[in-house]
Amino acid sequence: MSDAAAKPGFPAMSIAQAHALLAAPGSMLEVGEETIRGIRTKVWKNAPPTLRHLFDLATGFAPRDHLVLDDERATVGQTRAAGIAFARQLIDDGVKPGDRVAIIMRNLPEWPVAFWGAVLAGAIVTPLNAWWTGAELEYGLQDSGSSILIVDIERYERIREHLPKCPDVRKVYVSRAKEEIADPLVTRWESAIGPVSAWGSHGGGDKPTGGEDPFPLRLPDDDVAIFYTSGTTGKPKGAVISHRNIISNMFNAANAQARAFLRRGEAPPAPDPTLPQKSFLLSVPFFHATGCFALMLPAMMGGHKIVLQRRWDVDQALALMEKERVTNFGGVPTIAWQVLEHPRVNDYDLSSVEGVSYGGAPAAPELVNRILARFPKALPGQGWGMTETSATAVSNGAEDYQRKPASTGVASATGELRIVGADGKDLPPGEVGEIYYKGPIVVRGYWNKPDATAETFIDGWIKTGDLGKMDDEGFLYIVDRAKDMLIRGGENIYCVEVENALYDHPAVMDAAVIGRAHKTLGEEPLAVVHLKPGMSATSDELRHHVAQKLAAFKVPVDVIFLPETLPRNANGKIVKTELKKQFA
Repeated sequence: MSDAAAKPGFPAMSIAQAHALLAAPGSMLEVGEETIRGIRTKVWKNAPPTLRHLFDLATGFAPRDHLVLDDERATVGQTRAAGIAFARQLIDDGVKPGDRVAIIMRNLPEWPVAFWGAVLAGAIVTPLNAWWTGAELEYGLQDSGSSILIVDIERYERIREHLPKCPDVRKVYVSRAKEEIADPLVTRWESAIGPVSAWGSHGGGDKPTGGEDPFPLRLPDDDVAIFYTSGTTGKPKGAVISHRNIISNMFNAANAQARAFLRRGEAPPAPDPTLPQKSFLLSVPFFHATGCFALMLPAMMGGHKIVLQRRWDVDQALALMEKERVTNFGGVPTIAWQVLEHPRVNDYDLSSVEGVSYGGAPAAPELVNRILARFPKALPGQGWGMTETSATAVSNGAEDYQRKPASTGVASATGELRIVGADGKDLPPGEVGEIYYKGPIVVRGYWNKPDATAETFIDGWIKTGDLGKMDDEGFLYIVDRAKDMLIRGGENIYCVEVENALYDHPAVMDAAVIGRAHKTLGEEPLAVVHLKPGMSATSDELRHHVAQKLAAFKVPVDVIFLPETLPRNANGKIVKTELKKQFA
């Protein structure tokens, strides 16, 4: 697709000019500088200092629907009231600032309440991947040292036999259990907070308390969350995230939206709480940085509605989009493709849709044209980021995305990008190197992993491990990703972890996992294996073997058997480029 302007006269100004206007003194998006952990960093000068302040901004939206799941509904006020009640409960449980409170559950209305309760109590919220196996969850609980655990009944059944190996856990709240659980650690969520239908009994959620504020004061750079992200060794690492990290990510999004107006020659509209409510169909998990930081938290601050599904189902999604007048959907390119290509998409009234955004996996450039053809009001967009950048680091939307659909976008006014060569020097536009990023969204490091922190975070910059290039306008293009990692429908899969599971099978001598292109998922894992002499195994047998050790999304879709050892270089390492040429 050409880089021609999306419409005559576009752009009305450069990226730098737009950022300069938006960052001017007195603007909501004014940019300043602060020293954070000894490093001078550009910051959003007028951002709320903590998530508690953001939580309180929602008081004016109390009557609005906020969380919708099937027949269950909770307003903004009811959600806030339940979060405040849970914060008090956690403090009664002995939770103190800095204690880790883990959440392991699917997208349920309880999830945001658990998050807000832990934040108000001063804890470090530690969401774990609800798709992980019991052993993987055990590792997350042990590594984080979480003392309180909030789970749904499915996750409790998965983790219960592992709890004796997690000595720091002293209380477990279990949601949606149909029967009493004979475990002294367990308290039913409903006995503490009540079902969704009873959240209104906690009050209107307009104030944290009728008297003196019982919640501890937190500061912008205090730790507020640990989100786990896998490393190339296959061991998950907990990215330690501050209040400023998360709120800066939200201001990055506001900056990108305002920039789009200026680029087309229009004044960005002022926030107007009287406009119709926005409604978001949530298609990514709350335990992902995108689902939590880019959607759940802004939805509370802005009084938006979040429409949940038990699991992604495109047939149900289309009906919900019509019923709930969904204005925004997306998540990963898979979601957009499935909606667009559904055989009955035109049977539904989707006229409310005004935004389709995605990231986390490669997107075909023609997707933007398909979106605009079906949703004329929609401003499609995509972005790039990582857990270590508190979700989106660069973004591309509106006319700029039409011009450059292969680019993930540009950094915000507080973000800085570098493309670094093997010699450690910055590369000029058009040349491929490792992506470095700096800004107030970059986390301080990994929980209890000083070596990995020192290797990845240098003087405020994160070495992403991803390869990319920039053009003359500062637009970033992702060329390749971190070593030995592929992305399946937005889920990171580190090949070494899957290979280690394959090597545990007694018949496997050589194993390599590579990515095979997939139209909607981006790519999927494929295993190439050489068996030991005299041994036998089938593809189904090895896939089942991996499934006993790892989450389902990490299991190879197929196993290819080679009669000879896999190709290696002079250092004895398997040459995956050769395998990709042959099989991917």
